[in-house]
Amino acid sequence: MWLLVGSLLMLRRRRAERNITYAALTIAIAMTLNIDPVYRMLDGLAGGVNAVTLVADVALMFGLFFLGHAVMKASAYQPWAVRLVLSRFVLVAALIAAVVAFLFIDRGGTTTNFMLDLGAQPAAAAYSMIQFSYCGIVLTAMAALAARQLRSSTGVQLPPPASLLVGSIFGVVLSVVVITMDLAHVASNLELMAAISVAYGPIFLLTIFFLCLGFAGQPAARALQARARERRTRVFINELGPIWAEATRVRPGISHNKHVPFHTDEPETLLHRQVVEIRDAMIDARVAFEVEDQDSELVERAERHLLRAGSSDSAPIDAPATARKGQQR
Repeated sequence: MWLLVGSLLMLRRRRAERNITYAALTIAIAMTLNIDPVYRMLDGLAGGVNAVTLVADVALMFGLFFLGHAVMKASAYQPWAVRLVLSRFVLVAALIAAVVAFLFIDRGGTTTNFMLDLGAQPAAAAYSMIQFSYCGIVLTAMAALAARQLRSSTGVQLPPPASLLVGSIFGVVLSVVVITMDLAHVASNLELMAAISVAYGPIFLLTIFFLCLGFAGQPAARALQARARERRTRVFINELGPIWAEATRVRPGISHNKHVPFHTDEPETLLHRQVVEIRDAMIDARVAFEVEDQDSELVERAERHLLRAGSSDSAPIDAPATARKGQQR
């Protein structure tokens, strides 16, 4: 989890959206607090009443809240039920219920097997069930959003939502397993609890693995797409170079105006200027500038690339100069 936090801080350092980073950070804190030596040390400092268990579980619930928001913001599909489940109201209600249940638990001294030692108490069972019910509900909403996102994704954008979907499904199964264990424990059916507990470890690891893979994969996939787009932009710049040179020879554009800033080191800006000035020369009746069909098709493909349209777009996009024919820009 801390490796994921570090990866997200590097891959998403320039993005304003921080929900994924907050989620990874809070879940990493929750998991760190559950490491036995760390737990014993911190709980000893807190008075030896297992208060660190509550801190870790609250951090986990906040982490799931941030995870759900990150997935929801990345999806155009946001039905009211999903928005309600992932709302602050539901989080606050779950937190209050969990804290109240926790206060009724006879916690004794520090124990690193909190639910195994205390799960027979109805208050402890209620505490665990509230927490994992919230987890299961949030992960169900995340699975619905990830499935929707998966259907609209292509190429390198496919693996992240697929991983999120699988991780969310495992997380829901994990919640069901834990709730079943809680019910079996409080009912004194220890054989059933022991039988079900075998599945807890593997499902927990699979949940964390696929969720981490999905959330780390999203910024990585965007970075790969950005690099591929930049390479494609530079290819267009090179291919349009001779046509642009001829167009600006017969009709000088803004790129030849020394009083107007023009950043040729920005590929997207340069390609946009090439397309605009080629189009201006093509539609300006005062100059003699014609292009062959293959060159005209190249300009259209460059336009679609700039507008992030797919290659299936059959109609060229008119340059802004069509509305100002004959004006120098």
